[in-house]
Amino acid sequence: MEKRRVGIVGFGSLGQYLYHALQDSKDEYEIAFVWNRSAEKMRGIVPPELILNDLKSCHSRSPHIIIEVAHPSIAAEYGALFLQSADFLIGSGTALADDEVMKRIKGACTAHALYVPVGALWGGHDIQRMADRGTLKGLKITMKKPPAALKVVGPLKDKLELVKDTPLVLYEGPVKDLCPLAPCNVNTMAGASIIAHNLGFDQVIGCLVADPSLTYHVVEVEVKGPGSDENHFSVRVTRCTPAIVGEVTGKQTFFTFLSSLLGKNIKIIL
Repeated sequence: MEKRRVGIVGFGSLGQYLYHALQDSKDEYEIAFVWNRSAEKMRGIVPPELILNDLKSCHSRSPHIIIEVAHPSIAAEYGALFLQSADFLIGSGTALADDEVMKRIKGACTAHALYVPVGALWGGHDIQRMADRGTLKGLKITMKKPPAALKVVGPLKDKLELVKDTPLVLYEGPVKDLCPLAPCNVNTMAGASIIAHNLGFDQVIGCLVADPSLTYHVVEVEVKGPGSDENHFSVRVTRCTPAIVGEVTGKQTFFTFLSSLLGKNIKIIL
């Protein structure tokens, strides 16, 4: 059986976790390449022959799938290129909130597929099935994190500086407008917006809360299905994930991201 060749784009905490996990799964997978904006970070860990210096030459390593866990700007710039030679597992789903980026990615999904990781989104497969049938009527994702875990910009950065002892809602509204303000914090919301394709980034609602009392990350998923306003199908799931202080990604997300690569990811038909 041919081993699945994996390219890893990004060598932060999540990228390093995936690298070591795949090294331990040599019977099924092999590393095609590893890229990081700063190659120095990989030295002494990644063998020189696996280090890719230029993403434009990713095809030369013959990957079967490329995993992006770097930054939305990398997914936006190179996502379409990745899809020319391999399947693409996008970690920075916030990049797809940009209409032009989404258009490029859609256009590149011909011979290869785009995948969204399971990540912190519980019930993702069920949400996708409801979207496919047109029975998904509403979706809201609330994320609560300690202030040190939030990397926000613009007006949200100003609001974050006001947080002292009590929780503060930094944003509540369409996920589309939140993604550029918290590009590294709300990939779960972005993934939900992609999966819930009948609603999309414009209609999926995101709520981002800074809570100084938390030592973990909270994701609440609220699904609305068919029925009247007073009597309709609904599901609400709350997930609490332990996290290292100041880390953007919760510990459990590492494990679920690996599960995504091992076949539990969600294929997106664009």
